[in-house]
Amino acid sequence: MGKVVALMDDLFFQMKLAETAKQLGVELKVATNGDALMGLIESNPKLVIVDLNARSNPIRTIEMLRLVRKDVRVVGFLSHVQVDIAAQAQKAGCDEVMPRSAFTQNLASILSVAKD
Repeated sequence: MGKVVALMDDLFFQMKLAETAKQLGVELKVATNGDALMGLIESNPKLVIVDLNARSNPIRTIEMLRLVRKDVRVVGFLSHVQVDIAAQAQKAGCDEVMPRSAFTQNLASILSVAKD
């Protein structure tokens, strides 16, 4: 079973992500802050998803993640008008940054990358 960890504090999105992961047979663990996410990294996930609008300083979390794991794929999503946050996320080490609408529309294919 593929492993995905996510940083997000939006309960609606957590449920959407969990349901899609379940349908695909992908194991998902969600953290609501950076410290919790760093704890989940020890499970050696294939994919990390970051809500760049989370209240727990997601850019700093990506920077911390990259200090310990340079090889894991990191996908971030945010409101499409937040160009400066997108640039900060990429600089911090996010492999891909996309608008929330595109993330939602492509969620199944994004998660399927983590399948065994």
